[in-house]
Parts: sequence; structure tokens; C-alpha cells
Amino acid sequence: MSVRRRLTTATGAVLLTLAVAGCSGLDRSAVGTLEYETERELLVKVTSPSVNGCHRMAPSGVTRVENNTLVDIMLYPTRDCRGPSTYLATNTGDSIPPDTLPWRSYSVVH
Repeated sequence: MSVRRRLTTATGAVLLTLAVAGCSGLDRSAVGTLEYETERELLVKVTSPSVNGCHRMAPSGVTRVENNTLVDIMLYPTRDCRGPSTYLATNTGDSIPPDTLPWRSYSVVH
């Protein structure tokens, strides 16, 4: 193998390592869409939400959710992902029962 070829290979390996290291800090996301309907019948569509943290939904609350992502989510009636929760598996949907508090936040199961 020539010196030039080895140098090119080594340079490529270094650049690839730097590229991978630079991307490792990026926020991971749930691939797909999360759609929900507010109590005021407004349809909201979130594309590839982050898998990190608690996500607030509409302040008025949400009555129906369609989880078309590749991950499961937890739905909460509070704005801070606390309290009783509802588990919603990937590619499923759910609605709140009558006389139940609407959902106001969600987190991703990972």
C-alpha cells in the first residue's frame, strides 16, 4: 500500500470519528408523528418529538391522542408529567373517558 493511500485512509478514519463524535450529542427523537385533539377540537400534529423530558400539550387539555411514532408514550393530566398516567403504545390511539381530566403533558418511554 502506498504512503499516499495510507495517509488518505487515516485522514478518512479521523474525519469519520470526528463526525460521529459530533453527532453523538444531538437530541434523539421519536421517529413519526404524535397527533392530538384539544378540548376545543383543534388538531395538533407533532413530528418526531424529542425522547427527553416532559412535553406540554395544549393548556386547555387533550381529549384524544394518536401515537404514530416508533416509541411508547405516557400521558398525564398535569402539565409536569406527574400523577396518574396512561400508557399509549406505538401505533395506537386513545381518548379520555367521560368525566375524566384531559391530558396536559406526555413523556416518551425509552
